[in-house]
Amino acid sequence: MSMFLGIDAAASGLTAERLRMDVISNNIANANTTRTDQGGAYHRRYVVFRPRDRKIESFEQLLQKVCGFKKSAGEGVRAVMIAEDPTQGPLVYDPGHPDANEEGYVEKPNVNMVTEMVDMITASRAYEANVTAINASKSMAMKALEISGR
Repeated sequence: MSMFLGIDAAASGLTAERLRMDVISNNIANANTTRTDQGGAYHRRYVVFRPRDRKIESFEQLLQKVCGFKKSAGEGVRAVMIAEDPTQGPLVYDPGHPDANEEGYVEKPNVNMVTEMVDMITASRAYEANVTAINASKSMAMKALEISGR
């Protein structure tokens, strides 16, 4: 088993969580945007993740196939797409607003600040967990080098 598989899986998690934090930051920045290039209010976005599949077969994967061993570890994650939440935002009565409809209502973005902050904290904690996993893998590799050097 390669000692770099764990680092590789955690590194993919770092990349995915960083993208997730960027999308959440964009949602927060556009929490009051009532007019977009596509027309209408801004709609929150979110990242869709999927397990990463390794295209190149490693020696470990070949052994698992030949010997019938079950996989012992994941191979990481990747972002498949950034999707848009289609739900309508709240309608606020403001007839003087330039984006008001004929009844005087303005559609506000469907961004909920509490939800975005919880998602940001979750993404931050997941990022920290992946950093901890990488540091643990590095520490184990250093200990292995110390043992082999004796």
